[in-house]
Amino acid sequence: QVQLVESGGGLVQAGGSLRLSCAASGRAFSSYAMGWFRRTPGQEREFVARISRSGSIMNYAASVKGRFTISRDNAKNTVYLHMDSLKPEDTAVYYCAAVPSALGSEREYDYVYWGQGTQVTVSS
Repeated sequence: QVQLVESGGGLVQAGGSLRLSCAASGRAFSSYAMGWFRRTPGQEREFVARISRSGSIMNYAASVKGRFTISRDNAKNTVYLHMDSLKPEDTAVYYCAAVPSALGSEREYDYVYWGQGTQVTVSS
C-alpha cells in the first residue's frame, strides 16, 4: 500500500506560480513512477505530467509543456509539480498517482494509488 497526500493548492492570479507537493508513505517510493492528473467539474480526469521512478524521464501534456515541471525527491518520498505562467484554464483539482512501473503512463487507469486531490484556482 502507498498513501499519497497532496498539498500546495490555492488561489493564484493568472501568470502566477504554485508548487504542488505529493508526500508518499508506505512501500518503497522509488519503486513507483508518479503522475499528476487534473479534473475540472463535468470533465474526465486528464493527464498533466509523469516522472519515471528514477526521476530521469519526464513527460508532459501539450497544454502544460514549457510551463509546468515535475520532479521528485526519493529521499523525501515526495513528488512535486511546479506550475508557472498559470492560466484560468489550469483551474482544476490536481491529483498525484503512483504506478509500480519504471516509466509510468499517461493513462489514469494504469495508476494504482491516488491522492485525495488539491484544488488549484487561477483567477483572470
